[in-house]
Amino acid sequence: MMLVGGSDLVRCKLFMSTLAGTAMDWFISLPDGHVTSFPQLTNLFRAQYITNRAPPSISYDLSDVRQYLGESLKEFLHHFGAQVVRLNLKDERMMVHAFRKGIVPGPFSESLIRNHPMTFVEIRRRAVAHIAAEEELNEKRTCVVPTRPPSIGRPQTLRVH
Repeated sequence: MMLVGGSDLVRCKLFMSTLAGTAMDWFISLPDGHVTSFPQLTNLFRAQYITNRAPPSISYDLSDVRQYLGESLKEFLHHFGAQVVRLNLKDERMMVHAFRKGIVPGPFSESLIRNHPMTFVEIRRRAVAHIAAEEELNEKRTCVVPTRPPSIGRPQTLRVH
């Protein structure tokens, strides 16, 4: 509608077609003639449902991201990275600190303590390498090692007396 254009009346009618449930009940409960323009309808709708909006994230929310017990490094890296994107963070030092704080003790976290990463990109690179190594080791551990077949004795040579 914004690209093609349309009157306020058309916009209001199309907006109404997107509503369902309690939002539709709210719209129907508006007195006849109460809404005179689409911007007014927009403001009324926002005022009605402003409390349903999630509070904006704050950069220190990243410090609350923790690796759950039993959660793989791969899963933690994924949801930590998603939070970084959602918060649109640029402070590398804070991301590194929050990641190190949130990860459970283990071989990878020990490697981060021994060799401090400077950027989240470096953490991601090292984590991907660690994940690949862990997956290969797990594959080798679960692989069934074949047993040596029983040795078949050589046929005895016949001795002539």
